[in-house]
This record gives sequence, C-alpha cells and structure tokens, in this order.
Amino acid sequence: MVANLFTSMLPTSSRQIHQNGSLNARDAARHTAGAKRYKYLRRLLHFRQMDFEFAMWQMLYLFTSPQKVFRNFQYRKQTKDQWARDDPAFLVLLSIWLCVSTVGFGLVLEMGFVETLKLLLWVVFIDCIGVGLLISTLMWFVTNKYLLKHPSRDYDVEWGYAFDVHLNAFYPLLVILHFLQLFFINHVVVISSDWFLGYFVGNTLWLIAIAYYIYITFLGYSALPFLKNTVVLLYPFALLGLLYVLSISLGWNFTKGLCWFYKHRVQ
Repeated sequence: MVANLFTSMLPTSSRQIHQNGSLNARDAARHTAGAKRYKYLRRLLHFRQMDFEFAMWQMLYLFTSPQKVFRNFQYRKQTKDQWARDDPAFLVLLSIWLCVSTVGFGLVLEMGFVETLKLLLWVVFIDCIGVGLLISTLMWFVTNKYLLKHPSRDYDVEWGYAFDVHLNAFYPLLVILHFLQLFFINHVVVISSDWFLGYFVGNTLWLIAIAYYIYITFLGYSALPFLKNTVVLLYPFALLGLLYVLSISLGWNFTKGLCWFYKHRVQ
C-alpha cells in the first residue's frame, strides 16, 4: 500500500513509462518528431511565449563559453525528454541578424533595393536554411550510422538537434563574416583589395569563423552521452590550417571572392 501511494506521487512522465522502459501509445505520440515539429512551428506564431532573453544569453555564450549552451541542452533532455530546442526564439533572433547583416552587405557593396532583397533571400534560404538542412541531414546520418556507442531505437541523434547544432555554430560565423568583416571591406585595411595586409586580415577572419563552426559542432555532438569518437569532428582543423597557410602564401582573397559572388548572384 505504501509503495502504491509512493508511486502515485511520482511525476506523470515517470508513471507513463512501462516496466520494460518503453512509453505507452499516448505518451509516445507526444514524443514523435511530427508532434515536436508541430509544437515548435506553432510557437512561431506566439511571440509572447518565446524566451528572447534566454536566446540572447545563448548567443552571448556561444562566443564566450559555448560549453554552457550545450549543458542547457542536457538539462532540456532531463526535463522535457528532447535534445532539440522547443522554443524558436533563437531562430527568430538569428533571422534578424541575417536581415541586418545582409542589408549592411548591400550598403557596403553599393547594391540597390531590389539587389539587396535578392541577396537577403539568397542568404536566408540558401546560405542558412538550404546549407543548414544539407549539413544537418549529413551529420544526423553520420552520427547515427557510425558514432553511436550502442545502436538502438532508444538512443539516436534527433534531426532537430542536429539542426540546432548547425544554428549554434552558424551564428558566430555569421557575426564574424557578415557583420565584423563589413567594417574592413572598404575601410581600415580594405580587405577586399589584393595587397597583403588586406587578404591577411580577411583570411584570418575566415579562419576564426570556420574554426568556431567546427569547434561548436564538435561540442554539440560530444555533449551527447551515447556518442563515441566525436573527436573525429575536430579533424577538419588540420585541413583548415593548411588551407589558411596556402591562401596567405598564394595571395588568395576569400573576402574578395565572396563580394564578387554576392554581386553576380543578384544581377
């Protein structure tokens, strides 16, 4: 009797788990990818329900201490039984950053209104969402196929979490290449020029931005306790370092190439 009384006092989520560790049909329906996606998209229409203060905290710590951001993902798994975000506030703020930085690029490159609008659509739907879907799907497949400690249905990388890892890694890259770099393209050292200091500063910013992306991606997957050998995600650092040395030695200017690409994309 005492045991039954104690059991009745447990949280609902605990009582919904069967003795064999599986969820009952009703609870399982709430944890499907479709149900989580519907809940996430529905909250996009309710700004008052979004925690923008917490999202800004995450954006700050992605630069200063990204480990803290992924520790919060672990807490979400314990409390809400999912690794992926259930609050679209981070995505909304990232979209604002994309819009502001792209308008800045349009001004720096002396684009007209229509050209800037075309550039904005390209950056949002191709650079961020399109590339993000591709990278997230690839990482979701690779981690579930090769990095699981004990492959089973109970432990797998959520696709939504893979997309969140991409967004987390993409944000510092966006700020460095689409915001900070704007102040140097036509001013200070003019990194879009062909002289040494210009492409040295520009390529160094590219190095820092991509290194941030690789490192935060590594942190995102190493935070999952059921993955192994996540250190392999740091191997691209060697190729990145080699490419940086070659670019400086051969005078490649990545920023100039980006400006040329953006101008010809909107024409």
